[in-house]
Amino acid sequence: MPLDHNDWTQYREFSEAARRRDAEDDLAAFRDRFHMPPHGDGHTLYFTGNSLGLQPVGARDIIEGELEDWQRFGVEAHFEGRRPWVTYHREATADLAAIVGAQPEEVVAMNALTVNLHLLLVSFYRPEGTRTKLMIEAGAFPSDRYAALSQLRLHGLDPDEHLIEIAPREGEHTLRTEDITARIAEEGDQLACVMLCGVQYYTGQWMPMRDITEAAHAVGATCGFDLAHAAGNVPLQLHDWGVDFACWCGYKYLNGGPGCTAGAFVHARHAMKPELNRLEGWWGHAESRRFKMEPDFDLMPGAEGWQTSNAPVMNMAALLASLAEFRAAGMDRLRQKSLKLTAFLEEGIHTVAHSTGSSLEILTPSDPEARGCQLSVVAHGHGKALFDHLTQNGVIVDWREPAVIRLAPVPMYNSFGDVAEFLNVLHAGLRRDA
Repeated sequence: MPLDHNDWTQYREFSEAARRRDAEDDLAAFRDRFHMPPHGDGHTLYFTGNSLGLQPVGARDIIEGELEDWQRFGVEAHFEGRRPWVTYHREATADLAAIVGAQPEEVVAMNALTVNLHLLLVSFYRPEGTRTKLMIEAGAFPSDRYAALSQLRLHGLDPDEHLIEIAPREGEHTLRTEDITARIAEEGDQLACVMLCGVQYYTGQWMPMRDITEAAHAVGATCGFDLAHAAGNVPLQLHDWGVDFACWCGYKYLNGGPGCTAGAFVHARHAMKPELNRLEGWWGHAESRRFKMEPDFDLMPGAEGWQTSNAPVMNMAALLASLAEFRAAGMDRLRQKSLKLTAFLEEGIHTVAHSTGSSLEILTPSDPEARGCQLSVVAHGHGKALFDHLTQNGVIVDWREPAVIRLAPVPMYNSFGDVAEFLNVLHAGLRRDA
């Protein structure tokens, strides 16, 4: 790599444009703060940060530091370590709050994504009387749908009657804002909770979260989001938008490693509501008296009141290394680069399609305000052989049947040069299959 591109005249143009843009990129140095997997004598073109982010260079030192504290202090590292384990989750609080647009007391690092989703739905999906319905998007990530179905059954409700799955119009791939808000208004006082994704995992659509929240509240329903593909990808303002609850994982755009500790958001207006149903555990008990082992639960205020267990320190350590990079880069700067990087990729895909006579359909909205950095591309007429060609040439992307390639140029560590080289490999693959 790169492949022979003598028959693609636009390659030089894209390559030169990429060099200029990379030279002007004030975030270019962050690439060296992450480990890019190798390929042959070079490196891969890694576009799957939407599935698993790259390892921060600083992760090893933090993990080894915790191992050293465990070795040196044993159980006393809960209080004597360089980052005392008893409050370890708070090491992530300020940075997570900045990333999702929240007040510090509204976020907490804990558990795994679907565990947090269940814990939050126990509190915010509270069917009563005729207000029983739960809304998700059709084609939601399977784990979200499983959670929704099981929550309905937990309340003795028939999913066929009480689950609403809102779908795009016939012949369209993404949801229109007016269709979402109209359906919410139509369900009215039958709707108990709206629980949609922030960024749709398959299409890459960034949902109109403020509009959805306002529409849900207008009919008296609660509103929450799965931010697995949104946290660290798009600018969020959960507090200002009035979102009731949200959860996310730590291993995609947040680069915390496989199975990394997830996070949760609960709006400040719910900070101290003992009357809310919840599944209680000792880490949600008043911190000042936690180790008195009292029999009665005393609720902690804020999102920390939804904790059930102490922090998985080794699992969370790598996340802290990545959050330090987010703090240094800033979501505003990352978003500005993301807009340029994704637009460069979109332009290139259209150019490659025209040059090769291929039908490449981008499912993701072209409006930058309706997407993050992921583009989902249908390679019509091309099967898994195209994906295999990309893989063999060091391009790491994601494949979804029947012919969808999901790729995400992550602004933290991807370059414009990566995009240009990807387009070169894609062009060669399409020409080969023609």
